[in-house]
Amino acid sequence: MHTFSIDSRYTDYSYDIHVYVPEGQAPEAGFPIIYVLDGSGYFHYVMDSVRLQSRNSPKTSVKEAIVVGICHDESDMRSRRFYDFTAPAAEYKYPERMNARIPELVGGGADFQRFIEEELKPKIEAELAVNRDQQTLLGHSLGGYFVLWNLLNEGSYQNYIAISPSVWWNDHELMKMPIQYEGRTLFIAVGEKEGHMVGGAELFAEKMKDAELYVAPEENHASVVPTVMSRALRFVNHT
Repeated sequence: MHTFSIDSRYTDYSYDIHVYVPEGQAPEAGFPIIYVLDGSGYFHYVMDSVRLQSRNSPKTSVKEAIVVGICHDESDMRSRRFYDFTAPAAEYKYPERMNARIPELVGGGADFQRFIEEELKPKIEAELAVNRDQQTLLGHSLGGYFVLWNLLNEGSYQNYIAISPSVWWNDHELMKMPIQYEGRTLFIAVGEKEGHMVGGAELFAEKMKDAELYVAPEENHASVVPTVMSRALRFVNHT
């Protein structure tokens, strides 16, 4: 694993990037790659799952892959997540449960997408053997919302993993967007004890029809990510 920082001209922000590369020779086509949002929290879950389970791929169905974690600074993580992970819109509607926690800045998702596509990916691909036909985007909560928005807005990934996605965001705007889905796979997971998040995940999975939906028994918003990681990676590797 190694870490570097990258300044984005699109988002006017500096991101720490964690990178894990499997040992040994890369396949002729390059390694599959998994981009992980909220990398400071979830990069290690994904890295360890890939690193340990790929040692016995015939049994685990998890293959070697490069893992890239995209991290915000701890000091402004909440505000930057709301900005980077939400889509631009003419207006925003917030549920009553947010009360005084309404974020000041939202709608930077298009710029964040450009940062990944035009600044981060070229750097990664210039330095590592990447299979561009086996790319995965993984996110949780608002990051899961960004995963789904990216899928519906001509994202460049073949596989999408959305865990506890915030389908509720901006009055369920994702449900009103046209489907852009051909040739891609989608895994959605949510914890059984996540309340309204369960309904949102079910609605979106029904919209996409071919999506894989897993409701994790007894899990909540904080516990669901490590619980479903192996299942999500197996789904990606089976497609």
